[in-house]
Amino acid sequence: MKTVVKKRNYKGLVKRVSLLIEEARRKTVRQINTIITQTYWEIGRLIVKEEQKGKQRTRYGEQLLLQLLNDLIKKFGKGFSVDNLEAMRNFYLVYPHLLKSETVSRKSIKSSTTSRISPEILLSRLLWSHFRELIKIKDSSAQSFYEIEAVNSNWSVREIKRQINSMLFERLTL
Repeated sequence: MKTVVKKRNYKGLVKRVSLLIEEARRKTVRQINTIITQTYWEIGRLIVKEEQKGKQRTRYGEQLLLQLLNDLIKKFGKGFSVDNLEAMRNFYLVYPHLLKSETVSRKSIKSSTTSRISPEILLSRLLWSHFRELIKIKDSSAQSFYEIEAVNSNWSVREIKRQINSMLFERLTL
């Protein structure tokens, strides 16, 4: 015996199920991006920790990155470069407390000149590509400004690059 499904009810069901699947996919992608960013921070921390053991830090650091690069490529294939490993190291150096528990307010970390967004929010809203752009900014006030704007305005990586290149922070501080 065949059951006839009313088209109106069935279309609503398909729509609700589709929304659930799309939301699950968005959450999955966001979670994967967060895990990748956390992993790169941890790789950066391990590189810095290892470099600090070396007597000739600059030379040792270069040799360390090249050897690590070769070993990672042997084990995991393409996807690693000296530039990426340097970026991971710099990521940790610029954001040393990103994954550490702080006794300070979890909602904001105060730097000497400006308020920063909490690590949880940064990790949940920004991609590794965003951080790659942010770590290039030497001025901590400008960096904090672009972090806040990227999160609050939901800037894409392309938009954050455009705003940094247009010197938005510098123009606004004048």
